[in-house]
Amino acid sequence: MDQAGASQGWIGMAMLAGVFAALALAELAVPFRRAAGTRGHRWATNLALFAIDTLAVRLVLPLAMVGTAALAAERGWGLFNVVAVPGWLAFAVTLLALDLALWLQHLATHRVPLLWRLHRVHHVDRDFDVTTAARFHPVEIVASMAWKMAVLAALGAPVLAVAVFETGFAMFTLWTHANVQLPLRAERLVRALIVTPGMHRIHHSVRPGETNSNYGTVLSAWDRLFGTYVGAARDEPRTMPIGLEEWRGESTRKLGWSLGFPFHRR
Repeated sequence: MDQAGASQGWIGMAMLAGVFAALALAELAVPFRRAAGTRGHRWATNLALFAIDTLAVRLVLPLAMVGTAALAAERGWGLFNVVAVPGWLAFAVTLLALDLALWLQHLATHRVPLLWRLHRVHHVDRDFDVTTAARFHPVEIVASMAWKMAVLAALGAPVLAVAVFETGFAMFTLWTHANVQLPLRAERLVRALIVTPGMHRIHHSVRPGETNSNYGTVLSAWDRLFGTYVGAARDEPRTMPIGLEEWRGESTRKLGWSLGFPFHRR
């Protein structure tokens, strides 16, 4: 990675750290839901998973998203490196295409049994807060990165658009998992365009019909368009059960158990 790319990476990390800190403070000051258990052990596990995920991607797929876009531009791969379009259009289409690609990926992790075994590491969390956004199995994260790299190579996406999306998507992931709630009127207005914590919280309900809904991270339009939108949970949002009904024990807060969870036969 050149010096400019390294600087961009550090800036993105600093922005993410700032958003994480702001949301964590908001959760401590005005939490929407009461925690199901103590925060310390669970936070340690979720953040440790994030660290392992980051290391796994760097070891297995060091080119990552921005590197893939740069390589595609250098070698003339992808749609936008073959068909001349205005820069602003390539930028906009890239943002929309990546958001849709990740919506489709999320749908697949719920519909394909093998992928669900990996993705349920995220859903087994019995609480819902900003650290839930960090709780993914490393195999799922590596597979997700491979999918994004393939989409980028096919698009020939502009490097700047990829960098903006990568940082923005990560910020939205933190936001949609935050233990906060917008005022009712603001919730309706904001949710008409983008996903809110209130909308995504429904996705973490123990009820299967709600778990298998609201797959979006940035735009709420994909769920509305494809019929997977659920506007309200059956249970009261402050007390609705979170997680997976069949996995409710304290083991879910342990790092070793979480890493081995996809291989449990139960």
